[in-house]
Amino acid sequence: MHIEFRHLRTIKAIHEAGGLARAADQLNITQSALSHQIKGLEEQAGVELFLRRSKPMKLSAAGLRLLRLAEQVLPQVEAAQAEFSALRDGEAGRLHIAIECHACFEWLFPVLEGFRKSWGDVDVDIRPGLAFEAMPALMREEVDLVVTSDPEDMSGVTFIELFDYNPVFVASAQHALACKPYVEAEDFRGQTLITYPVERTRLDVFSQLLIPAGVEPASIRKVELTAVILLLVASNRGVSVLPDWVVREVKYSSDYVTRPLTKEGITRRLYAAIRSDDESKPFMQELIRLARVEARKLQQQ
Repeated sequence: MHIEFRHLRTIKAIHEAGGLARAADQLNITQSALSHQIKGLEEQAGVELFLRRSKPMKLSAAGLRLLRLAEQVLPQVEAAQAEFSALRDGEAGRLHIAIECHACFEWLFPVLEGFRKSWGDVDVDIRPGLAFEAMPALMREEVDLVVTSDPEDMSGVTFIELFDYNPVFVASAQHALACKPYVEAEDFRGQTLITYPVERTRLDVFSQLLIPAGVEPASIRKVELTAVILLLVASNRGVSVLPDWVVREVKYSSDYVTRPLTKEGITRRLYAAIRSDDESKPFMQELIRLARVEARKLQQQ
């Protein structure tokens, strides 16, 4: 027996309408076409589906079985159609994010909190892009957005500017370098540098300052959490380099000093890398907008 969705809709409509004429109007087909459809379905089933001599028209035992099936299946089909429509219109979808910037968790969480209130049908997930190659994962559609400070020339990938930031030197107010107006690469010789547990090529202090100058700190201590990094710095157990928006509150504490890297300072830019085909999706555009708004809030504090 070959049952189609239209057959289930027909059974349900006749049951609710109580007759062929009203059911045909409800289904927007002629009564003759509806009768032909019912006859064909009954021939397939080998049993009558309706008690035609009753008024209003009633379902037989076999017809009631199909009605139960219709009541189970049709709502699921309608829900799937609504989901497909939302996906097509950019109102729903998947947004899995990889972060190459370790400190960006603190900036991104408020962004996602605002995003979920308007885009609850979008499946959001965050994967630290530190234990795997984030950009290849983007191309394989394993993730949908990569937060990075290193744009590349990649076919099919668009890098959207988010905001600029300044990596700054952070030390205890009692540290010997606290009296300097700015620090240079040579100042890190002999120092314990406290960093996130990230490859040094992904850390601004190395990629933008120490590696080009050929300078190596005395030791490197890797710490997962920003709060712990600051605690160790305040205890004068080492120095660190963090984005300016991460240490916005430290600037007003007597326990710390923050200084520019080099006399001119260093400026970096964060990007959202997405597949070019996803750039026009409304929820993707909204996330980018919220990310920029939140960045401005942090930099104004």
